[in-house]
Amino acid sequence: MEKIIDFTTIEQRILALSSYLKDIKVSLRDGVLFARMYPDFEALQRAKIINIKEELRWYAIELYNLEAEENAKIRAFEIIHPALELDENDASKDEIYQKLISFLHTHSKAALAFTSHLELDLGLDSIDYVELFIFIEESFGVVVDERNFASMMHVNELYSYIKAHHTQIQNAVKNLETVLQEPIKEKLLYSPFIMFLYKIVLFPLFKLYFRLEVSGEQNLPKGACIIAPSHQSMLDGFLIESSLPYAILKNTFFLAYKNVFGTKLLKPISDHGQTILIDANENLKHTLQYLALPLQEEKNLVIFPEGARTRDRKLLEFRPFFAMLAKIYNLPVVPVMIDGSFEALGSGKSFPKPKKIRVHYLEPIVPDGLSVSEIVEKTTEAIANEIRERGVYTK
Repeated sequence: MEKIIDFTTIEQRILALSSYLKDIKVSLRDGVLFARMYPDFEALQRAKIINIKEELRWYAIELYNLEAEENAKIRAFEIIHPALELDENDASKDEIYQKLISFLHTHSKAALAFTSHLELDLGLDSIDYVELFIFIEESFGVVVDERNFASMMHVNELYSYIKAHHTQIQNAVKNLETVLQEPIKEKLLYSPFIMFLYKIVLFPLFKLYFRLEVSGEQNLPKGACIIAPSHQSMLDGFLIESSLPYAILKNTFFLAYKNVFGTKLLKPISDHGQTILIDANENLKHTLQYLALPLQEEKNLVIFPEGARTRDRKLLEFRPFFAMLAKIYNLPVVPVMIDGSFEALGSGKSFPKPKKIRVHYLEPIVPDGLSVSEIVEKTTEAIANEIRERGVYTK
């Protein structure tokens, strides 16, 4: 007998998990559980959270899914926001508004309205925001304070801010590509001896405990490259550290999120592990410039294109920043299939199980003649095909 789903209990549980939700309505849609979420935009603004969808996905929906039975998991959701009652008639005649709308049209295929939300309606992400900040500064002489950006996430709010603070109206000269190649004050912290210690300790440990199998090292270029692994668990960065040949590892930097590797437990490791910590909600432009430093110095950079660990073994959508860097610096991308770390230490688990893990370095993808989207597509396909051929999991 099929168990009856208690929608009210599910709604109350998800509301208890997130302080950024005012309400949530769960229903059946096309045979699966669907959630309509009503965020507390004031709370999000106070917390300076601009990646609203990701925040609610991972720290509300997916946290709930980790503990829910299979038939009670939320499979799809949408975020609802109130339309702002402002008139765009005057704005539509303004050159500032016309330039802003033109820019947004080049970054979003969604229907654009005066009250559109930059993320929830137009689908902009962190990289788009950096490009937007550069465009606004170049075109209107306005430096967007990212600490306050959460309060101008609707088109009309952003327009009003630019209108009130602009000092010029001109065509932008710089873009993200030129900004990423500009020098910054920070210097990379090299820790070759520490990286050597990590490798000689981790590799035999992983070999013994996880029966670690590494293959495809011959596909790693002699020169600088971007290493793009699939992401199954918290073990993955350490698996790459342990499996890379030392000659490559000592010249390799890792991208990691500050909210995970900036904690008291993991910060000592990241501080001395050639790790670049980023926060997707603050100082985005400078963060991306800092992240590009290894490539400017012709070193390697490890980026997990999915941006988050899988919660169900399936590949997540690959974000394009790694491909953009590959295109800008004309560096090959080495896709990496990691398999088994989900079983060893999946989301919600605190101690790894002795499950077999495989790390396979695939043939590099050379960016010559490829667009950013084509690099993303080829990287995704390479990993997905390897997964299918090995009979593990599918996208």
